[in-house]
Amino acid sequence: MPIIVNLDVMMAKRKMSLNELSDKVGLTLSNLSILKTGKAKAIRFSTLEIICNVLECQPGDILEYVADQQTTSAGQ
Repeated sequence: MPIIVNLDVMMAKRKMSLNELSDKVGLTLSNLSILKTGKAKAIRFSTLEIICNVLECQPGDILEYVADQQTTSAGQ
């Protein structure tokens, strides 16, 4: 998948545990874990906004686009 979730990186930079983020954001540990491991299929803008607010970061600090070989080859 060409979208990489760097939530764990931002949490480490802020020295914040998954439990602490869960409490501050109001999401279950299960849902945050799915997002953190990159297994989420989607994220609501409102959820992204809250996470960015708590982690004091921008959406681009959490989500990253990386073209894969299939995407690059198909465009040629």
